Amino acid sequence: MDTWRPGSPSTRLEIVRGHGEIENRLHHVRDVTFDEDRSHIRKGSGPHVMASLRNLAINLFRLAGAPNVAAATRTCGNKVRIGLRLIGLSL
Repeated sequence: MDTWRPGSPSTRLEIVRGHGEIENRLHHVRDVTFDEDRSHIRKGSGPHVMASLRNLAINLFRLAGAPNVAAATRTCGNKVRIGLRLIGLSL
């Protein structure tokens, strides 16, 4: 049986940095921009569904080239047509 080996210090550092990048690029945006920590959705599959929708929005904004997710969220909230265009729909 093959056992897990921790690897070299440089490998461990790469893993830690990778986790930090995920924390900064996704979780921080979800916490700050979408105020996820104060959400009242706590039962059933609701929290998982909302986290998935937030991730979808963040990734759509990034794919569209938005430099600031918070600003893009406000723009799409004020101008529905822009948000619909992001998902390939138009009015």
